Amino acid sequence: MQHLKGDPVITTGQDVSRYVVSLRDDGDAAVTFRSLVLGTVFAGLSATLYMIYQFKPIHMYVSMVFLLLVIYTFGNAWAFLLPRQEWVIGTRFESLASIIHFINPGDLTLKEHVIATIIASTAANSGSTSVVNFAAQRLYYNTRIDATTAVLATFSTACFGYGIVGLLRPLIVYPSEMVYWTNLPTVTVFQALHFEPSARTKRLKIFWTAFTGMFAYEIIPSYIFPLLNGFSVFCLSSQNGSQNTINAFTNIFGGAAGNEGLGLLSLSFDWQYIGSTYMSLPLVQQANTWVGYAFCYVAIAGIYYSNLWNSKSFPMLSSSLFHANGSIYRQASLFGSNFQLDTEALEQVGLPYLTGANVWSSLTANLSIGGLIAHCILFWGPYARDSFRAAWQKTQPDPHYQAMQKYKEAPWWWYAALLVLAFFAGLIVIIKGTTTLPWWAYIVGLIIGSFITPFSLTLYARMGSGVYTSQLFKMLAGALNPGKPVANLYFAMWSHNIVTTAFSLAGDLKIGQYLKIPPRALFLCQIWGTLVGAAVNYAVMSSVVDSQREILLSPVANSVWSGQTVQILNSGAVTWSLAKYLYGINGRYWIVPMSLLLGMFPTIIQWLVWKRWPKIGSVKVDSILLPIIYMYSAWMAFGVTSVVTSTIIVGLVSQLWLRRYYPRWYRKYNYILGGALDGGAQVMIFILSFAVFGAAGKQRPFPNWAGNPARGNVDYCNGNGALARNRTTGIKG
Repeated sequence: MQHLKGDPVITTGQDVSRYVVSLRDDGDAAVTFRSLVLGTVFAGLSATLYMIYQFKPIHMYVSMVFLLLVIYTFGNAWAFLLPRQEWVIGTRFESLASIIHFINPGDLTLKEHVIATIIASTAANSGSTSVVNFAAQRLYYNTRIDATTAVLATFSTACFGYGIVGLLRPLIVYPSEMVYWTNLPTVTVFQALHFEPSARTKRLKIFWTAFTGMFAYEIIPSYIFPLLNGFSVFCLSSQNGSQNTINAFTNIFGGAAGNEGLGLLSLSFDWQYIGSTYMSLPLVQQANTWVGYAFCYVAIAGIYYSNLWNSKSFPMLSSSLFHANGSIYRQASLFGSNFQLDTEALEQVGLPYLTGANVWSSLTANLSIGGLIAHCILFWGPYARDSFRAAWQKTQPDPHYQAMQKYKEAPWWWYAALLVLAFFAGLIVIIKGTTTLPWWAYIVGLIIGSFITPFSLTLYARMGSGVYTSQLFKMLAGALNPGKPVANLYFAMWSHNIVTTAFSLAGDLKIGQYLKIPPRALFLCQIWGTLVGAAVNYAVMSSVVDSQREILLSPVANSVWSGQTVQILNSGAVTWSLAKYLYGINGRYWIVPMSLLLGMFPTIIQWLVWKRWPKIGSVKVDSILLPIIYMYSAWMAFGVTSVVTSTIIVGLVSQLWLRRYYPRWYRKYNYILGGALDGGAQVMIFILSFAVFGAAGKQRPFPNWAGNPARGNVDYCNGNGALARNRTTGIKG
């Protein structure tokens, strides 16, 4: 363990358990009327924010630190302003004391606070993937899913993932190395607010100062001065160049608008897109992502300019489908009212084409999955075996796990029963809804998703970063349901959503272990948050899709709204429904499914090298995470890319400079600062989305000036016909 000036430098999971997270447990109440009300109210806010970000050029997450501090403020106001039991003791109203205490039990306790926050965060994160699936069906297949079906499907996908997580607790929750690094801000802020009253005032002052400053600032880059989202010296200097030069500079250096370019060396000053994630992720994870970024710039530019896969006939970056001449693919003519392939129409229309970046993204996704399975088995297999053995024998050495033994555990059969309920809820949707997915394919999807989940969770828990697993499920869907894109959407939804919801739900279980929340209380509150989130996510999705249909269907997004998530879902469903034509041995993209196997071999070689030479120079061989490198090798294939350099800078300042040279400041203030910045930016974006960005139907663009040009891209990378587009009217209200 390294120390600097008497303070530990946090590196491993054991360091976190010993030096970052307190073992203190006051034994206070967890589930109260107040915690349930606060959790439910803020579940609506967090779910709304999260769903809005599903239709943004860059996906962001609702900061849990922001949620906990807002709930803390309202919870304390509740405790201070509402009558307390002691106010009526000895008076003629003493008979009301029990009712008053039920409504206001006194000071907001840690466990009440945690329960309310987890309800809110669960509502945002659980099941949103399935709701976006309904958006794809509404946009591309003109099918409106009723609210009851949507809630049932969301409950099914989220709770099946939760059931799997519960059964995997010995592997992905109990051990010290399962840190869930992005949750550390949440845990440390909780404990600072409730365990360190002497430090509370200063920490809260830092939080609200940073929150207020970012709230006021965020309106500038996101609305008034959007050039700040992608400031590129190269773009600004190329205004008088030849058209070929301007096009090339846009492809390489542009990145402020969705699918504009690779954003090389662009700087973003818009915190809503930078975020605090890189203030939490361990340095080893970030270093692997930087290697991936380098490969990404070279690979995508090389694919495009070498015209591999006929790439020059299409935009360099796009997730849409195209005809060979570069026009948008007319998929509606291929699938009739029963959503099944018409082979005669296919002969007339022809097969769709993908951009080179899109093909590369699918290829690297499969490489990541292959590398993930190999890495977990070879490098972490013995660890998984020992974790299950320790849980069975109750010898797991993690001090927080040991401290939790005084509480009744949520038994395994609770999670098994939840799996059964989730299964039948999904089966009802399959039978009664317009899914076109056979019941047996639904079961296969659940089995495959359950198989992949422990691999993905192991990487995520240890490194704070998972890999895209949806590509595997799309491949299997195409093989099982040829010619049926809607069926493929639903197959991928159930199988993939098990993995995505498992990430957030498992992280919450770890928070519960760190903060000594009774497991049975936590179980019930996560179920409630899931139900609330399902309803709110569906309502917000309907509002955004109805009001922004045109831009969500467009292959070229802008800096406010983007349909890239829905487009990727639909493109995958359509292309994999044509798998035998596109991905078969004679198909033009045959390398994509083959890359699933190809991703395993480099990891096998790495493992053999590691067995012989554990360390080469200053590099530990097992710290090279090929799955992460593969995944980030296509990170700039879609969306806004101007933020990459800024995220690297944030990561270096936080994880290299502050953590190593100012460990005391890092432990006390790094995470709370990140949460404050996220919170300020996200609240302003929430207001702007409905006030001026058109989420409620009417857009009110800021007047044009040099920092907000009327035509072209905001970063002045105006190649590829950008000047032909009126940027401020790109969204129809």
